[in-house]
Amino acid sequence: MEKSEHALESADWLDNAIKDFIATSPENSLQDKTNERAWDEPLVGFSNGADPIYQGYKQNVGEFHWTPLEIFSEIYPDLDVSPEDLTIISWVLPQTLATKIDHRKETGYPSERWVRSRIFGEKTNEKLRLHVVETLKEAGYEALAPTLTPGWKTVPSEPFFLASKWSERHAAHAAGLGTFGLCDGLITPRGKAMRVGSVIARIEIEPTERPYTDHQAYCLFFSEGVCGNCIKRCPVDALSKKGHDKKKCLAFLREKTTEYVKTHFGFEGYGCGLCQTGVPCESKIPTLKDLE
Repeated sequence: MEKSEHALESADWLDNAIKDFIATSPENSLQDKTNERAWDEPLVGFSNGADPIYQGYKQNVGEFHWTPLEIFSEIYPDLDVSPEDLTIISWVLPQTLATKIDHRKETGYPSERWVRSRIFGEKTNEKLRLHVVETLKEAGYEALAPTLTPGWKTVPSEPFFLASKWSERHAAHAAGLGTFGLCDGLITPRGKAMRVGSVIARIEIEPTERPYTDHQAYCLFFSEGVCGNCIKRCPVDALSKKGHDKKKCLAFLREKTTEYVKTHFGFEGYGCGLCQTGVPCESKIPTLKDLE
């Protein structure tokens, strides 16, 4: 088998493994009374560890942001690996229609389904990361999930208030899965109402083509100078034409929504995400027609 054929087969194999997990695993649950599923069918993309975009993240996000080789070498220090040997497997987990319908109705605090997807749905995402890592290891490929490694954390950032040592959204952007919007959310072909995950492995897979050159190409505010509907959806004015005020946003999450969730829904959690629903980019890449 030629190398390119092997790379294509590996891509299909992992794409199927991720989609099958979300379609069939009982872990895909909001953990409510009916065990409603947390996520719709994922989108999957791939990027290469030698892609210059990862070095660009160190420059634009911060020196603390890992390149794929840096974190891989931390976990597998005895392996002689080059950046080209590594593939980053990224996925998008779209919110279900039921969750989006519920959340659109809210204006001040999150819906219960949304919070459950944020808390219990992210546990699904963690299980998926582990599943992908184990699937790769069982097939003989070294792999890791960056956000589940001991060194992963959020750190203070002068330009961004807070940033992380590995950004799932930036990995998904590198894999051709989306571009950033005014509220910092990733706008994907399935929209902005979603969560993301990634795994790094020493495996050959053809990178997914990035159908954009501008990291904000899918946001109508940046591409066309219109929209900004997410600004109106923010309950604490943390969004404006200047962008996303993370400090104000996080204060609302930590100080207000945690108590609201405990009082109204009866479990420990938090969330907001109102800017991700009731907007043209909720479930698709928006066009000017979506504003008519």
